[in-house]
Amino acid sequence: MAFFAIIFILSAFIVIHAMIGYPILLKILNRILKPSPIAKDCDFEPMVTYMIVAHNEEDVIEEKLKNAIELEYPTEKMQILVASDNSDDSTNKLVEGFIFAHQNNRIELYCTREHKGKTNAQNEAQKLADGEILVMTDANTILHYDAIRQLVSCFSDDSIVYVCGKLEYSNSDDNPTSNSESTYWDMDLSMRDIESKISTITAGNGALYAVRNEEYIDFAPISCHDSIMPFTYAKQGKRAVFNPDAIAVEKAGETYEDEYKRKVRMNRDLFDMLGWGFSVLNPFKYHWFSAFYFGHRTCRYLLWVAHLVLILSSLGMALCGLSVAWYAVLMQIVFFIIAFVAIKVKIKNRFVRMVGYYGMTIFAQVNAAYNIITGKAKPVWEKAESTR
Repeated sequence: MAFFAIIFILSAFIVIHAMIGYPILLKILNRILKPSPIAKDCDFEPMVTYMIVAHNEEDVIEEKLKNAIELEYPTEKMQILVASDNSDDSTNKLVEGFIFAHQNNRIELYCTREHKGKTNAQNEAQKLADGEILVMTDANTILHYDAIRQLVSCFSDDSIVYVCGKLEYSNSDDNPTSNSESTYWDMDLSMRDIESKISTITAGNGALYAVRNEEYIDFAPISCHDSIMPFTYAKQGKRAVFNPDAIAVEKAGETYEDEYKRKVRMNRDLFDMLGWGFSVLNPFKYHWFSAFYFGHRTCRYLLWVAHLVLILSSLGMALCGLSVAWYAVLMQIVFFIIAFVAIKVKIKNRFVRMVGYYGMTIFAQVNAAYNIITGKAKPVWEKAESTR
């Protein structure tokens, strides 16, 4: 009985800390420490390479390039580099046509010979980057006119090597799926803002981020820059920060299927991310980052395990004679039944939608873990059409 009770408490702590405790802890720290906003110098204008990563993006690539040349940053100080991940539609031809029609802008196209995913395309294209600052973005992401200037302004501080912008969803009110993602994302951004002011963030944002070109690392194609870059730089004692004034806009997935696939993809290196978390659990060496990574990342990556252990430990206590534990088993089963139904059936109730969204997150982690164990996790994926 005692064994089941202990692992039940530990698992419950992981779930509660990930979703409630850590956000509250950050708010308390923010109030006590009163950290200053990130220092910015908007007159700082180094050479920038603006990398756009694309794979079969014929529907959006021209709009993306039009947005790129309209950004408020000196034309002579910006290299626009399209990294085409072995596109086999008309993406490359459209880019070439745009280059020909806009010869006053420095726009270049790099095509990989094999389709190995976003990170590999970035690794290869980075060798052509001339900028001191390397700004990276997706083909379906539209930037606010001053987004690059805002990102770059943070690099006036030599201790900062990575900056991510703020992603907003253009369809946040259009349907239950995108609305749920937007609600979750807003909460996540508020936590990043506090982490950034105090020390360093635990993860970035693939829609818009920048790194000092000299600090770029060729990570394995299976890795995701969102997770591995801030972590790697934090371990080196360097800062990765969030600038909410550098704004990017794109569509969130409008179907649970698209959002589910995205979450499975995001967790394709789930086991590595868990290992990273245990490697920085030393506050004497990593200071605030230890607490930040444990609360914001490790506990979240363990949610699928924690919920499985919660059910099993509840069942164990019930079978050992603790009758009230049967209610815990029943409540958990009902919760995930509601989540499953919410995913399959369009329900207007906001609470039920959020339960469904949370359940989808857990199911996606289980799926990702299965893919890793069976060797099915890959660095390439099919884009979500509802985000285009």
